[in-house]
Amino acid sequence: MSSRAAPAASQRPTTTGRRRFIGAVAAAAVTAAVPSTAHARPRGPRRLFLGTYTSAAGGGTGIGLAAYDDLTGRITATGTVEGVGDPSFLTLHPSGGTLYTVNEQQEGGVTAVRLSDDGRHQVLGTRGTGGAAPCHLSVHPGGRWLLSANYLSGSVAVHPIEASGALGARTALVTHSTPPPGPGQQGPHAHQIVTSPDGGHVLAVDLGTDTVYTYRLDTERGTLAPVSYATLRPGAGPRQLTFHPSGRFAYLANELDNTVVVCAYDPATGTLTPGEPQSTGTGPGTSYPAQLVVTRSGRFAFLANRGHNSLTRYAIEDGGSRLRLLDTVPVGGDFPRHIAFSPSQNLLFAANQRSNSVTVFQVDHAGGELRPVGNPFQAPVAVCALPL
Repeated sequence: MSSRAAPAASQRPTTTGRRRFIGAVAAAAVTAAVPSTAHARPRGPRRLFLGTYTSAAGGGTGIGLAAYDDLTGRITATGTVEGVGDPSFLTLHPSGGTLYTVNEQQEGGVTAVRLSDDGRHQVLGTRGTGGAAPCHLSVHPGGRWLLSANYLSGSVAVHPIEASGALGARTALVTHSTPPPGPGQQGPHAHQIVTSPDGGHVLAVDLGTDTVYTYRLDTERGTLAPVSYATLRPGAGPRQLTFHPSGRFAYLANELDNTVVVCAYDPATGTLTPGEPQSTGTGPGTSYPAQLVVTRSGRFAFLANRGHNSLTRYAIEDGGSRLRLLDTVPVGGDFPRHIAFSPSQNLLFAANQRSNSVTVFQVDHAGGELRPVGNPFQAPVAVCALPL
C-alpha cells in the first residue's frame, strides 16, 4: 500500500463497464465530537427516506417515505416521491431543505427534491453526471456544490447548487485513469466521494483501481484538482471511507478481499496513508463489506457485511489509530447494503436489499452493544436508509 502524488496527465471520461445492482454505498463523514446531550431523544415522529432500484424486479416506484419513533424504532410508511428513477443513494443538504439522490442508470443523473413539512415534496429536476451508474453523492459542507461518483465510468462529477436547492450544469468531470485496474477489473469504478472533516480536500474511493484519490475543490469554479492518491493492495476493492471525529484517521471497507483498513490522514496535505488490512470477523470467504459508521464519541465503529448478513462491532482505540474487533451481530435481513445512524445516534438503521426490509438497532453508547428493536419494516429493494 502506498500514497503517491497525483499524475499531471489529463483524465478523459469513459463509458465502458456493465450494469451493476450489487454495490454502492453510502456513507457519510462523521462530524466532530459533541457533548453527551446530543443523544437526547427527540419528541414526535421523525422522517425516514428510503432509496431503491425502480428498474429492478420488485423494486420501488421512487423515493420511499416513512416515519420512525426514536424510542421504539418503529417505522411507518407515509408515501413515495414518484418519478425518480433508480434513487439508490440519498443525501441531505446542510440546510435540511433539499434532498439529493443519484439516478443509478446507464445515462447517470442526480436529482434534487425540495422537502416540505406537509409531505408534498417537490422534484426540482435532474442533471446528467456525465457517466454511467452513479452510486454515491455528497454535498460539500459549504452547501454550494454536489459531488457524485459514477461507478461504471469510474469518474467523479461536480454540480453547483442554486439558492433554491436545484442543481446547475455540471462544472467538473474527472475519470480515474491511473493506476491501472486491479485483478479481475475491466476499468475504474468510482464508489464514493466525500469531503474531509476539515473541509480542505475531497476524497474519491475507486474499487476498480484499488485506490483512494484526493482532490482539492475550487469553491468558486467547482473544479477538481488532483492532489495525491493512495493505493491499496491489488484486489482489495475499496468501497467506502468513514472518518474518525478527530479528522486524523479514516476507516476503509474493502468489498472484494473482505477486510477493513485504518488509514492515517494528514489534513494539511490531504495525504491518506493506509495501514495493514484486518479481519471483519466473518470467517473465510467474501462477505462483501459495504460500509462503516462511527459514533460521535469516536469509541465504536460498525460495519455492514452483505454476504454474512451481519454487523461487525469494533472498539476504536489509541485516539482513532486502532480498530479492535469485538464481534458480529446478525442484521435480521438479507444483504445489508447500507447502514445509517439516526441524528441522535440512538438508533442504527440497516437497509437490506434482498429481503426488501429495513431493520433497526438500539445503540448502547457506553459499551457499543447493538440491540434489535421493533419488527423489520418491509421496503422494496431497500438499498439506502436516510433517517432525519
